[in-house]
Amino acid sequence: MRLAYVVPRYGAEVVGGAEMAVRMLVERVASSLDWSVEVLTTCARDSRTWANEYASGTSVENGVTVHRFAATGRDPGFDAFSGHVLLGPTPSWSDQQEWMQMQGPVSDELLDAAASSEADLGVFSPYLYDPIVRGVPRVGGRAVVHPAAHDEPALALPILAPVFTDAAGFVFYTHGERRLVERRFAVGHTPSLVLGLGVEPPASPPDPAALGIDEPYLLCVGRVDESKGTGLLAQAFAAYKARRPGPLKLVFAGQVVDRPVEHPDVVVAGPVPEDVKWGGYAGAVGLVQPSPYESFSLVLIEGWLAGAPALVNAACLATREHVSRSGGGLTFGSYAEFEVAVDRLLGDPGLRGRLAEAG
Repeated sequence: MRLAYVVPRYGAEVVGGAEMAVRMLVERVASSLDWSVEVLTTCARDSRTWANEYASGTSVENGVTVHRFAATGRDPGFDAFSGHVLLGPTPSWSDQQEWMQMQGPVSDELLDAAASSEADLGVFSPYLYDPIVRGVPRVGGRAVVHPAAHDEPALALPILAPVFTDAAGFVFYTHGERRLVERRFAVGHTPSLVLGLGVEPPASPPDPAALGIDEPYLLCVGRVDESKGTGLLAQAFAAYKARRPGPLKLVFAGQVVDRPVEHPDVVVAGPVPEDVKWGGYAGAVGLVQPSPYESFSLVLIEGWLAGAPALVNAACLATREHVSRSGGGLTFGSYAEFEVAVDRLLGDPGLRGRLAEAG
């Protein structure tokens, strides 16, 4: 079997996101199966700019052959134009095309390589970007898509429909994602699999004191970004502390895109080493995943392995499914629910242990 994975960005430096999930799968397919695997991608590293940061050409990374092609990055006017395309009535076809081009990354060389590849299957992920939107129709009957779809305005754009209707098969991360895609598109007949994702536990037990915080704390791991719900979480936490004075802190660990409002009990740690992250999980009262837009959440799985119960945004299909299927945490859909959930986690160590164990 020969597989060619097509992703907008790829590399060990790419942390988080659907592309990291693909790299985890690619490396394990390459090392565990007698299959030929290659990756076709751009030279981009940062999904906010899609600037060409890697050198173009072919390299071998962790046993995987990677072909990189230069691409056009994000247009500076993209964010402003997105409001017109995503938040109003269905935009014209030309506006959708312009939106795709402005979003980036765009590489005709990458598309040509995908179409001419001799691989038995072209595997595309995630659904949202130009290499996938134009690549899936070109590969046609050999195209398998890991959509990493969630319920967001872009999913309703007609220009994205061929990613789903032209695919020969799907690999979904959750049962909810499969239901969402089958409701939105006429693809119930298309072969599909709910595969999920795995994580690698640390080699040694995590140190609960690794973050260096003596007070009890809630932990949020991942990109600190308004679109990830971190601003919402910071506001809810500030309201909680106004009503429940005490030593509880909130710690953000991850790349900072949008710094939350200043608060004496909010700690913005920024990116932390792996051992500190795992220790942070082990020492937390709870791991909060506030994002409404996730197709899977590796950090919840990591948190459960380290002994942290989960508290997730009820608006997120994937994380809500993680919690409901496992019994590994609580959900909140309003401030009142957030307050009750934090009270329960903070006041009942036995509950915290049972939730983490169930997860």
